[in-house]
Amino acid sequence: MRQFSLSYFKVIFLLLFPSIVFSQEVLEGKTINQSTGEIVPFVNVIEKGTSNGTTSDFEGNFSISVESLPTTLVFSYLGFETQEIKVTENSPLTVQFVESAAALDEVVVTGLATSIKRQNAANSVASLSADDIAGRTPPPTLDGALYGKFAGATVSANSGAPGGGLSVKLRGATSIQGNTQPLYIVDGVYIDNSSIAAGLNVVSAASSGGSASNQDNPSNRIADINPEDIANIEILKGASAAAIYGSRAAAGVVIITTKRGKAGETKFSFSQATGWTEVTNLLGLRDYNEDRVRASFGDEAAASFVAAQQAGRLVDYEKEIFGEKGLISITNFSLSGGGENTKFYTGITHNDEDGIVNNTGYKKTSLRLNLDHKPADFIKLGLSSSYIHSSANRGFFNNDNSGTSIGVTLTGTTPWLELFPNEDGIYPDNPAGASNPLQTRDLVRNNETINRFIMGANANIDLYRGDSSNLELILRGGLDMYGLKTRAIFPKALQFQKPSNGGLNGVAVQGDTQNKNYNLSAFLVHNYYTDNDLNFRTQAGLTREYFDRNTQLITATGLVASETNVDQAANTGVDQTRLLQEDAGFFVQEEVNYQDKLIATLGLRGDKSSNNGDVDKIYYYPKASLALNFNEFDFWNDTSNWDQFKLRVAYGEAGNFPQFGSLFTSYNTYSTDGLLGISLIGVRGDRQLESERQKELEFGTDISFFENKLNFSATYYVKTIDDLILQAALEPSTGFTSEFVNAGALRNNGIELSMNAVPVATEDWNWSVGINFFKNKSEITRLDVDPFNIGAFGATLGTFRIEEGESATQIVGIGPNPGANGFQKFGDAEPDFQMGFNSEIIYKNFDLSFVWQWKNGGENINLTALLTDLNGTSHDYDTIDLDPNGELGNGAYRVSQLGSSAEVFVEDASYVRLRELGLYYNVPDTFYESWFGGSLDNIKLGFSGTNLINIFDYNSYDPEVSNFGANGIFTGVEVTPFPSSKRYLFHLAVNF
Repeated sequence: MRQFSLSYFKVIFLLLFPSIVFSQEVLEGKTINQSTGEIVPFVNVIEKGTSNGTTSDFEGNFSISVESLPTTLVFSYLGFETQEIKVTENSPLTVQFVESAAALDEVVVTGLATSIKRQNAANSVASLSADDIAGRTPPPTLDGALYGKFAGATVSANSGAPGGGLSVKLRGATSIQGNTQPLYIVDGVYIDNSSIAAGLNVVSAASSGGSASNQDNPSNRIADINPEDIANIEILKGASAAAIYGSRAAAGVVIITTKRGKAGETKFSFSQATGWTEVTNLLGLRDYNEDRVRASFGDEAAASFVAAQQAGRLVDYEKEIFGEKGLISITNFSLSGGGENTKFYTGITHNDEDGIVNNTGYKKTSLRLNLDHKPADFIKLGLSSSYIHSSANRGFFNNDNSGTSIGVTLTGTTPWLELFPNEDGIYPDNPAGASNPLQTRDLVRNNETINRFIMGANANIDLYRGDSSNLELILRGGLDMYGLKTRAIFPKALQFQKPSNGGLNGVAVQGDTQNKNYNLSAFLVHNYYTDNDLNFRTQAGLTREYFDRNTQLITATGLVASETNVDQAANTGVDQTRLLQEDAGFFVQEEVNYQDKLIATLGLRGDKSSNNGDVDKIYYYPKASLALNFNEFDFWNDTSNWDQFKLRVAYGEAGNFPQFGSLFTSYNTYSTDGLLGISLIGVRGDRQLESERQKELEFGTDISFFENKLNFSATYYVKTIDDLILQAALEPSTGFTSEFVNAGALRNNGIELSMNAVPVATEDWNWSVGINFFKNKSEITRLDVDPFNIGAFGATLGTFRIEEGESATQIVGIGPNPGANGFQKFGDAEPDFQMGFNSEIIYKNFDLSFVWQWKNGGENINLTALLTDLNGTSHDYDTIDLDPNGELGNGAYRVSQLGSSAEVFVEDASYVRLRELGLYYNVPDTFYESWFGGSLDNIKLGFSGTNLINIFDYNSYDPEVSNFGANGIFTGVEVTPFPSSKRYLFHLAVNF
């Protein structure tokens, strides 16, 4: 009875005094940016240790009810430091958020209109910060900053010439004869990365027919982008991440974001780097003596050798050509700032770099202006703009069939020859070759000049903001416009231009390219938040892209006197190449996020293009992904050292357009007896060609320990490419020699591993380290045409072969043990694996960083050694370590194999490099405050180097070569390239 009475009393008390029993505190406040004072909307507010939470609204206001005080509130928002605030009394709160570099690094840009927290991403997306790109070791060109810093990228130098010339391939082979370079996007602008030949083929005859060749050693246009302007880069390595970009994303996407201004006091930054560049590796001279000279070159040469030796006139012409120390100067000045509504960033960079060969070099001036303006609370406007002017003198190198390029001529140039000009500047003819390499170096001009504008604009408009949902309209536009002038001048005074030597009596080749690309897009992004933290993000958008490139190449031979104008010549020829393309597409995507525990995404891209056989046909590219963060579930042990354990899976499809010109049959003009007509070029187009389609399935896990001081990531992918576009041979009776067909399939399997750790983090010491490992294996899984050789100079010397069941980059040739196909396999250009190792050690004011890269396996076809062997000049000609009988020197043995086995020309291209080294000292404030007061924020002094240590057994200048340019998968063919170089720079940087 007593118990019943007590219970009855409780019920009566609850009914009469509910406000006392359920008394709660309602805490209110606002969330703002500490540095700018701007509102930070949609901040997550959680009562610590509970599931009680809310989100601040569009105006930054929040209201949360708590059972009692004191309590602790946790405020978190992407890109800002998470804050915990202990609340002891009920009064309005103003929560000031501080931008966090570490937190911003956790934002991954993977979509056309949105980003995602890295911890929630279902793909392996590599990110590089401004410090990674240019902060410690400024790269010669932007693509040079990608070496060794993340898993999945194979970066190869096509030439060591100043001004660039790199190829970047993500996750192996993505096409056999189509585009293999990733899509580059800068601030939403689609960037052209063409390599446009200067028409040197008229002299070099490197390629049969035509006046331009992919062996002309052109630079690629991504080299125009200024690394100093970049805030961060995101690399979408495969279709599972890049599918939303559709028909241009089969080779991956590189998303570049440039620096923006921040509100507050205007900040100035000045930096100056000065140093030099020098050749990485010289082959050296053969160990000549009188007997060896007589045996290889005859009695007359032996007498000349003895006379030159006695007179001290032996000249190392290789060192004379490649032994220059080119001066480097890089100057950068920028300022940024603004107010609450308008922010700006502007900068100018000037590069002046001499090459390791006289009369080669690179000058570039880059201007940038980025503006952000907020005219009203519901709209944000942004402008990105840059202007680039550059001039690159690239010399005359690479393969040629006329024996006139500097590299080819050097293979036959011996040290007793007298090739220097006399006191009147007259160069003697080279009796051992078609040209005098010193004369060619000094008189030939091969220049590329670019004037380029890149502009992007965007508008973010809040159409609706509610307590649980919001709708945003995003508009973007971009323009990439440039004029490229190429000028190649071969004066008639050159040895190989004299008519008596079979020359053309002077050549001038003038190329002019006008390129205009622009892209437009509009997106709607809707976010919906439920009471149980189930969030939906819906995206839909339309895109349009226009591409217009017009290249005119005028070739003039038989120059009048010293004239270089093309109209002052006996003969002129004109080639014009036009590329016109218009693409249109749409995409829809739905992302579901349940409390950061489970994140699922489903999307679809649809594309049509004027470059498809049926211009109205829409190609669809789906994507789907799932990420599972086990550490967010309640069963996860909060006291564990595990910070994250995520499993992820993603699938996506992307396309690769047919090669331009493959949809139709082209004709050439033809004249006979004064009558003008047309003639077939021998290649039959096919209007029914389908785009190549890539399908990728990716699995992975991300694990973090010890407050994210130790992170692991592992990814396995399977990537297939269907409808491969190949140029197949035809019977001559058809009137054509070949045609474009969809005729095969290709598969890549790969694994990517990475680890990042902070072993030491104290007040004085900080040590961070990163390791990445990756390998890829390709296989031709279907081939509907006969197997064929491609990408080199035939089976006698070693060549690539496309064959069902074999690697897409296998190297075969004639040999003593041929297979069923009649060829012997000697190697594969695909490395066995690659690794990168980077580390940064900070001790008080000192900062030491470095990047090592290890490429293991992968073969090259070394034809530089063949040419020196044939001329008797190889540095190892007399060394005996190749002949199994121990009788012939290496040079004689390699020549003896010519026509019987290509094995000696296929070499291991492994290497270990110290890619980057940086050592800096931050001058203490106390030192310069006495001189400048508080006007300076920081002074930094330092030294950096690129390619300072190079370890390889490859028997030539560098195992990283590509005779056939940036595009295509058949790299690793070497024919007397412009050698690679190492760089030494001293730095001064001042912020004020």
